[in-house]
Amino acid sequence: MLSACKKGDTNQGPEFGQPIKVTINGYSGNLMEPFLSRDGNILLFNNLNSLPENTNLHWATKINDTAFQYKGEIDGVNTTELEGVPTLDNAGNLYFVSTRNYGTTFSSLYQCNFAAGTATNVQIVNGVSKLQAGWVNFDVEVSADGQTLYFVDGQFDQTGNPKIADFVIAKKNGLGFQRVSNSSEFMQNINTGALEYAACISADELEFYFTRLQVPITANSLPEIFISTRQKFKA
Repeated sequence: MLSACKKGDTNQGPEFGQPIKVTINGYSGNLMEPFLSRDGNILLFNNLNSLPENTNLHWATKINDTAFQYKGEIDGVNTTELEGVPTLDNAGNLYFVSTRNYGTTFSSLYQCNFAAGTATNVQIVNGVSKLQAGWVNFDVEVSADGQTLYFVDGQFDQTGNPKIADFVIAKKNGLGFQRVSNSSEFMQNINTGALEYAACISADELEFYFTRLQVPITANSLPEIFISTRQKFKA
C-alpha cells in the first residue's frame, strides 16, 4: 500500500500528518520502491521484487495528491532480470538497480535518459562498484541536481540475506561518478553495525531519510525509518 501525507500538519506533530492511501488507477499489482519526481507529477516504482514475479520499472502520472494514472512499464529499460528502485534527477536522468550483468561486471547500478515513459541510452553507472564478487550496490538515490548519488554497499551471506549494508556517497565525474574519499566520515552518524538502506533525500540534501534493520535478521526483526538532518555547508 502506498500512502501520502503532508509535512507540517500541526494536528499531527511537527513533521508529518496522517498518512492517506494513494490510488493508482489501472494498476492492481504490488507497488514497491516508489519515487516521486520533484515536481510531483510522475511516480516511478517497481512491482514485487521476489519470485515468481519479474521485477520491472513502471510509471504513473499525477491526477491529484492521492491519485495517479498508471501508464505501464517504462519502455526500453526492463529485462528478464531484476530492475528496481528508480530515482530521477531534475534533468530527466533515471538511475536504477539491475542484476542483468552482475555476473560479468560486478555492477548493479544503471542510468538512462527518461522522457514520457521511455528510457534511452541505458548504461552502467561507472565509478561506484567495488568490482568485487559478493558486493552489490542497491537502493540508489540521486540528488535533484544530478550531481550526487547516495547508494548502499551491500554484502550478502550464503542464504541471500544481507549481512552488511552501509551508505556511500559519489559525486558526478564526467560521464560517471566517483566515490567521495570521506564518504564514511560524512555518513558516520548513519552507518552502524546494523543494515542501513532505502535512502530518500530532500531537494536541498539537508534531510536524509533511511531504513535501519538490526542483524542478524530473525523472524521478529522489524525495520525502522530514521531521519538525519545537517546544516548547509559554509562557502
